[in-house]
Amino acid sequence: MSAAGTPPIFPSYKAASVADLVPYARNARTHSAAQVAQLAASIREFGFTNPILVDGERGVIAGHGRLLAARKLGLTEVPTIELSHLTPAQRRAYVLADNRLALSAGWDEELLRIELGDLQAEGFDLALTGFDANEIGKLLIGATDGLTDPDQVPKVPGVPMSRPGDLWLLGRHRLLCGDATDQATVARLLAGVQPHLMVTDPP
Repeated sequence: MSAAGTPPIFPSYKAASVADLVPYARNARTHSAAQVAQLAASIREFGFTNPILVDGERGVIAGHGRLLAARKLGLTEVPTIELSHLTPAQRRAYVLADNRLALSAGWDEELLRIELGDLQAEGFDLALTGFDANEIGKLLIGATDGLTDPDQVPKVPGVPMSRPGDLWLLGRHRLLCGDATDQATVARLLAGVQPHLMVTDPP
């Protein structure tokens, strides 16, 4: 039993005015504009599923990012849980613990890959999961096995698929079969675009 007594196992939710809530001045956790936008998108999609934790005197203990997101969305009220049973030292420690303990968890990458793949197949916006495009790409690309040994050199076909001078349009990308040391060939490939960096194989 702590100095504050036994904490309630299921504290009740209360609606609180967004304008009345006061962030903790010494909160060491930071929230970028991009992350607040992610939180706002999550609230729009799933609802306000994670209440803000307060100290009983309108002070925010945990949920500073969610409060910023609520303000961004123009919400006037948010769900809160009052932790008035905590001592001042416990409140300050929990501000840190609430953020740090979540960082200690890991991921089962195989299960994560399956979940993301299934959600993508259902047409769900994967950005709402909080993973960025690079993370999602690495996970989903990594799940695709090649059909051949990556070290196996394919046989040269009798009739080549592409010949010097062929220009392939691949979406916004261009691929030219030609000599990278030939100025006219390179100019045709670039089609007037000035590259920031150009890397070629040795001639």
